[in-house]
Amino acid sequence: MGNSFGKLFKISTFGESHGEGLGVIIDGCPAGLEIDEAFIRNEMQRRKPGQSKITTQRKEEDEFRILSGVFEGKSTGTPIGMVIMNTDQKSKDYGHIADKYRPSHADYTYQEKYGIRDYRGGGRSSARETSARVAAGAIAKMLLKHFGISIQAYVSQVGDLKLDKTYQELDLEQTEQNIIRCPDPEMAEKMIDFIDDIRKSRDTVGGVVACVAKGVPAGLGEPVFDRLNAELGKAMLSINAVKGFEYGSGFEGVKMRGSEHNDAFYTEGERVRTRTNHSGGIQGGISNGEDIYFKVAFKPVATIMIDQESVNEAGESVTVSGKGRHDPCVVPRAVPIVEAMGALVLADYLLLSRSNKL
Repeated sequence: MGNSFGKLFKISTFGESHGEGLGVIIDGCPAGLEIDEAFIRNEMQRRKPGQSKITTQRKEEDEFRILSGVFEGKSTGTPIGMVIMNTDQKSKDYGHIADKYRPSHADYTYQEKYGIRDYRGGGRSSARETSARVAAGAIAKMLLKHFGISIQAYVSQVGDLKLDKTYQELDLEQTEQNIIRCPDPEMAEKMIDFIDDIRKSRDTVGGVVACVAKGVPAGLGEPVFDRLNAELGKAMLSINAVKGFEYGSGFEGVKMRGSEHNDAFYTEGERVRTRTNHSGGIQGGISNGEDIYFKVAFKPVATIMIDQESVNEAGESVTVSGKGRHDPCVVPRAVPIVEAMGALVLADYLLLSRSNKL
């Protein structure tokens, strides 16, 4: 029913925005992995609402409980179950749209698909579901770290404000030093002021999250339909509000000639390298050992504090008034979500690669 992701390192999430809580079951995590709960907690804090003036003011600490699959600080090889309880639901904020369809939300499509919908914060369609993904992604990151692989995302664009620097030119250690999660301090201030102005005007704005994975070995990815880039694209496009995904040179690559775009091979000791990396670390759907980098585009948050025309379940014209607590721009909190989904893909394909040959 579309609530599970992955093949060997597989997750299934459950829960709604204003229900009792949310959770995830991780099946396929190898036994013996050290589970650092402090690290999981930190990842959850990076995604949680109410972090700053440019995020939703819903107050959820996103405390989690591990129910199974971990004993004496290590994974046991059995399913890992985790829950995150909701504590600051204000369902009354949504009573006015119980029978109305909010523009660009999933209200109408969920009603058509199921014949019933949880209108409280969007129910299952809410971005609050991603808290379970971040919890699972934290464990995937631990697995990747065991094999020397890291993944880091950052905000590279908000509206028209765009970083012109590549990730190699940035100090990614600066990413968590500001509330927008942009590793360029000067641009970060501009982005923060811009989002704050958008918030004050009761509107929203979109942006781009860039991500890079380092230390990925060559050989991850499956032929044809299960290419590594295809799975990364699916993972990113499954995140709420995502409208686009590109890796490597992406859409800018169309401006280049083949003689410019081709990544020439050379040897460095016993390792085969490429002099450029327009491929984004993936060729033929399989990792080539270079850095994997990609970008994810997020639309403006659909809930705005401005009256909008719409229709109700009876097909009658109505006015939808924005209420509740919502992000004026989703990208600051999307950074750990992008990392989590990227980590889940890489962890899954890392385990799959260990079954590809003797």
